[in-house]
Amino acid sequence: MAERHLLSSRLVVDGDFVVARVDDRLFGSFVEHLGRCVYGGIYEPGHPSADGEGFRGDVIDLVRELGVSAVRYPGGNFVSGYRWEDGVGPVDGRPRRLDLAWHSTETNRFGLHEMASWLGKVGGNELMEAVNLGTRGLRDALDLVEYANVPSGTALSDRRRANGAEEPFGIRMWCLGNEMDGPWQLGHKEAGEYAALAASVAAGMRQIDPGLELVVCGSSGHGMATFGDWERTVLDRTYELVDFVSCHAYYHPERLADGSRDMASFLASGVDMDGFIRDVASCIDATRARLKSGHEVSISFDEWNVWYIDDEPSRAPEGVGNWPSAPRLLEDVYGAADAVVVGDLLITLLRNADRVGSASLAQLVNVIAPIMTEPGGPAWRQTTFYPFALTARYARGGTVLEPRLSAGTTDTAKYGEVPAVDAVAVRGGDGSLSVFVVNRDLGREASFEVAVPQGAGRVWRERVALTLHDDDLYACNTLGDQTRVVPHDNATLKVDEADGSLSITLPPVSWTVIHLS
Repeated sequence: MAERHLLSSRLVVDGDFVVARVDDRLFGSFVEHLGRCVYGGIYEPGHPSADGEGFRGDVIDLVRELGVSAVRYPGGNFVSGYRWEDGVGPVDGRPRRLDLAWHSTETNRFGLHEMASWLGKVGGNELMEAVNLGTRGLRDALDLVEYANVPSGTALSDRRRANGAEEPFGIRMWCLGNEMDGPWQLGHKEAGEYAALAASVAAGMRQIDPGLELVVCGSSGHGMATFGDWERTVLDRTYELVDFVSCHAYYHPERLADGSRDMASFLASGVDMDGFIRDVASCIDATRARLKSGHEVSISFDEWNVWYIDDEPSRAPEGVGNWPSAPRLLEDVYGAADAVVVGDLLITLLRNADRVGSASLAQLVNVIAPIMTEPGGPAWRQTTFYPFALTARYARGGTVLEPRLSAGTTDTAKYGEVPAVDAVAVRGGDGSLSVFVVNRDLGREASFEVAVPQGAGRVWRERVALTLHDDDLYACNTLGDQTRVVPHDNATLKVDEADGSLSITLPPVSWTVIHLS
């Protein structure tokens, strides 16, 4: 590729202008009974690292390192056909069922009790439970809340205790179904039908516990034909009863006419996510104004990631007699460019921390995941592991500062001209400053400057600058080469001791974190 001139970009940071505090739930993830996410992922009895409950210790260690704060469970499309009671009680007595969502057989050897126990061993994780509003409804949702959260003295709470959980699970956040706007969803409903059901279930759940935090299904994609109308209809009926409306978005480089991948548009995926968030926020605000409500509803971006949805690994089994248990499904292998996009999507979520109160990277292990495992063998970090882990480490508990960014542009077929550099700054509770930045341009380095309050540079004792970049956009980490793509120190970082300003050079197609404390 021919050399082009250096891009120029500048971020102005001012501690007096803030967006919002970073909610811990922004660093959530997602465990669905899909492929090898559970079986062979977090749960593999007989593995050399497995404990007495069958949980892989090497996976637990990586999940801790990843910095996950909450886990959405058990689906996903899977939940719309799931009977929660199949997954409790003596393991050997649990029924095997057909999972229509992913054309698989569900053994039910892992269920609610196992999930709660696993989260306890990981530590610092909140369980975000989804209820089945596809093939089930109000009665089953109420039964699950009673089983999970009522301390004792009722048939279902005492059944939980008999099954080994003396104390209630205390689940606070609940999803009212999954992607109910999607024709692919088992039990798919029109907006009015779903709104009536969700309102009924929400009201009933609150009669058990008024303090629950409830997530109503929004559109499962920005490009859905029903987007906007769905939000208006559902929120009109449920607004006072719920705390979040969900968003889902997956990105991949689409094929161009010549068969090549549209990498320029793919690298600008954050532009679409940002627009999606703004549009949903507008729907929330319009409903609040129309109802003259004082109630606040936030966005739960509870499925987001890079997903090569049309590629062979994403194809489910087929055939009347072909219902495998835990097949290899959606096991995307991520390259350097995919990690840069994940980093940019995290920047977008942080920049919208005033509207997004929860987010879940989908998924956690093996299935479009930052962590991969080999049966009986090792677990390793995909390229996408690093931007998530480092963002969680340096942004969690901080406050997002209002981004004032100027940058040159790069051309895309899908979004037109977009900023070539995207960035956000987070002030830590200890006075530290973290800046997360991507260079989306395919061929040009970028000079990136950060203007900070005058004199701030004099007090920085620790200065970290890590960049994830590879000249090969498709370079990836595999079982045979687990550290092919990792972040490296960026030695171009300079701090002007006179005015505290920072400067650094960003390679093309790269993600960088700068941390000063």
